[in-house]
Amino acid sequence: MDKFAQGVALFMLGLAKKILIANVLAQAADAVFATEAPGTLDAWFGALAYAFQLYFDFSAYSEMAIGLGLMFGFECPRNFDAPYRADSFGDFWQRWHISLSSWLRDYLYIPLGGNRTGVGRTYVNLMVVFLLCGLWHGAGWTFVVWGIWHGLWLVVERILDRKTFYARFPKFARVLLTFLLLTVGWVIFRAPTLSQATGMLSIMFVPTAAQGGSVLLSAVIYTRSNLILMALCTVLAFQPVQAFDWTAKLTWSKTFITTLLFALSLMTMFAQAFRSFLYFQF
Repeated sequence: MDKFAQGVALFMLGLAKKILIANVLAQAADAVFATEAPGTLDAWFGALAYAFQLYFDFSAYSEMAIGLGLMFGFECPRNFDAPYRADSFGDFWQRWHISLSSWLRDYLYIPLGGNRTGVGRTYVNLMVVFLLCGLWHGAGWTFVVWGIWHGLWLVVERILDRKTFYARFPKFARVLLTFLLLTVGWVIFRAPTLSQATGMLSIMFVPTAAQGGSVLLSAVIYTRSNLILMALCTVLAFQPVQAFDWTAKLTWSKTFITTLLFALSLMTMFAQAFRSFLYFQF
């Protein structure tokens, strides 16, 4: 009964993350990526909105699946462990989509030789694994480059000795730097083509003013609700307690909060346009 209750609570929280957070952020992210000439601030807002959308959408999907499993008596391991708190790419892949990263390690990286066949071969193995990881998400150049981007930084961390290299910076700076580089990768991942990805990144890192009809974008994305939601996402994404842990031991107060969020999610869902889980694309 305890596992069943945890499963119900986890499912409810996952639905709330999908309906109340991910779907709302998707509107802002889609608006920015659909604009031809956004300004620098707009481009960063869209990139961050997509980074949060992807995390809350995907973790919601995983938690709802894990919750359903618990209701039927199947105990699945957690699939996300506060990934944006990672202070390196190596740390990130121990926290993000753990079922996939574990599979890549056990069935690709280790069979290729892992780190047992010399330094040079280790770097090659990492690049091959993440090249295939990119292709697994889709047969497009954006996914290939995204995989190379992650493989490259994992190699760089090994070359520079991750612990020594990152130890020069305080914890918050390491987390911020990692999140910045991850967001760059998410822009490549989200863009329909490489040219659009490079265009968005150039706007993000070279101060640019919105042009033409793009000046109207600010009225769409900088609403009070979007700004509040982005602030809430920042708090939720960078704090250590995850839904998987929060539902491990339920109390009356947790039950009330979960039920309230579930009811709000149901009411909101009927007023939203249908938006499938991002993971269904892959």
